Amino acid sequence: MNTQTLGLKDYIVFLIYFVIVASYGLWIYRKKKSAHSDSKDYFLAEGSLTWWAIGASLIASNISAEQFIGMSGSGFKMGLAIATYEWMAAATLIIVAVFFIPVYLKNKIFTMPQFLNHRYNGTVAMIMAVFWLLLYVVVNLTSILYLGALAVSSISGFDLGLCMYAIAIFAIIITLGGMKVIGYTDVIQVFFLILGGLATTYLALSLVSDHYGTTGILKGYGLMTQKASEHFHMIFKPENPNYIDLPGLSVLIGGMWIVNLNYWGCNQYITQRALGADLKTARGGILFAAFLKLLMPIIVVLPGIAAYVLYKDGAFQTEMLQGGEVNPDRAYPVLLNLLPAGLKGLSFAALTAAVVASLAGKANSIATIFTLDIYKKVINPGSNEKNLVVVGKATVIIAMIIGVIIAPHLGIDKKGGFQYIQEYTGFVSPGIFAMFILGFFWKRTTSNAALFATIGGFLLSVILKFLPMWTDLSFLASSGFSIPNAAGVYEIPFIDRMGFVFIICVIGMYIISMIENSKGARDHALEVDAKMFKTTPGFAIGSLIIVALLTALYTIYW
Repeated sequence: MNTQTLGLKDYIVFLIYFVIVASYGLWIYRKKKSAHSDSKDYFLAEGSLTWWAIGASLIASNISAEQFIGMSGSGFKMGLAIATYEWMAAATLIIVAVFFIPVYLKNKIFTMPQFLNHRYNGTVAMIMAVFWLLLYVVVNLTSILYLGALAVSSISGFDLGLCMYAIAIFAIIITLGGMKVIGYTDVIQVFFLILGGLATTYLALSLVSDHYGTTGILKGYGLMTQKASEHFHMIFKPENPNYIDLPGLSVLIGGMWIVNLNYWGCNQYITQRALGADLKTARGGILFAAFLKLLMPIIVVLPGIAAYVLYKDGAFQTEMLQGGEVNPDRAYPVLLNLLPAGLKGLSFAALTAAVVASLAGKANSIATIFTLDIYKKVINPGSNEKNLVVVGKATVIIAMIIGVIIAPHLGIDKKGGFQYIQEYTGFVSPGIFAMFILGFFWKRTTSNAALFATIGGFLLSVILKFLPMWTDLSFLASSGFSIPNAAGVYEIPFIDRMGFVFIICVIGMYIISMIENSKGARDHALEVDAKMFKTTPGFAIGSLIIVALLTALYTIYW
């Protein structure tokens, strides 16, 4: 098997990818400069992105090394069940398109802190603006940067530091062009992402069929379902060792909804793509993204399962080791290194596209929040449009420099992959989502109730995380709400924990709001009209097709 690093053909393919993305981005940028440009155009590409550009940009910003490396590793470890993050996201996107986006657009909301200021008050907005900036720079930006560079380095053979600098510079070049450049170059990024990803999946399935003396990817898939049948169940039972990560029906009717609704509906990094469009275009883009999400497990999960089948039968015994132990996150890089010349370059371009697109999207969101919600409101309220764009560009560069400096010192590679990121993001998701959902649809929600959800939700998550250190939770085992971890200590699965914290936050917000309302307290309610949620026939048909496909997938792989 060919395990060498990139060859001449691979570099040529990668160079073609780079030239196409850079040239197209430059063309879009120059075309944009000839038109009227202001801060909304720079940060949101107001009225410029088509539905297909919005949908592609959503996926390009969402899919990164976290999915390619981490989710493939989870596929190796636990199987197809990890695809629930992708498939449930498709259903979530429909809800966001129908109920969330109309509220944002009707009330002219362009940033999440702006929503909080409009709905609650400046204190809540400023606290969350600072919080999101810290989260995006210190956690998200550094994770994407470091894990992406780690993956690129392992495939190319280049120095890790050099890969980090190169990726950061490429992302800065794209980001400085503004959201319009990001949105349209993301279409190309998604093309390479899907094409290169499918090439890796094709190789993985072919390797399985060849290993067992047959040919064809369908034969390879059939062999995978036979040799690792336990890896093709979407709903785990409590006795499954991976139940603590994906606790049974909670992925359908529990905390998984909190994960997805918060990420896709209350996240500047994601919603920003749709906030500059009209409602019909935004909904079309989100529906397109939902269809693409159905495809993602084929690209990022099946290769991990294929690597597991081959490993179990004696292949990759040394390649999968790190520090003397099997590291599931090595599954995808190991497969990439087996691709033939040219295809390896294509898959390398796909991985780079995923990382760069995510970095560009994250950096643009950081610049948007800092410039519009902190700089314009607190530091320089009288700043003009040109100055705001300059500050936004400077913020992109500074954020990326900070990321490059601190990323190697955070021990990101030692903290695990996809599941770790999901769990620790879940410390803040329930409270934030409770604050948003009640702020949307209950006019009597107050600012102090929102602060309780934000701060109290985080503290509750921490308490429930460390509760097993103080008390025995085995009494919850019969209900499936506690499970022994690797050390034999009973703990609450983090997805269930998010569900509990969300419920407590909603109850607490209701009580606080009712008490304050009885004393005459009022906050600014949003403009919400039932007619806003009406959809076009085309959108309704597309949504029904997605729901039907999801029902079929969960029925087949239950």
